[in-house]
Amino acid sequence: MFDPGDGPAVFVILIEGALAMTGVLWVEFTFAPPLWVHAAIWIPTVSILTLILLRLIKSTLLVLQHRHSAGQGTMESNKTES
Repeated sequence: MFDPGDGPAVFVILIEGALAMTGVLWVEFTFAPPLWVHAAIWIPTVSILTLILLRLIKSTLLVLQHRHSAGQGTMESNKTES
């Protein structure tokens, strides 16, 4: 069974955080709107992007695990002890 773990959430946080902050700063320095306008723009935008990106990245990681026959990581013991 394949399990992407927390990988998709980390990628979504990094990608979406960079995109959202770029947009927030651009809107702030270009138009200087009040705080409620930022909330009205960015809360729905971030929510929708989260749903889209999380699904997309999770499915991508699952496909990559399947393609490369990834398995559970194990620790090998040192067999050549002196």
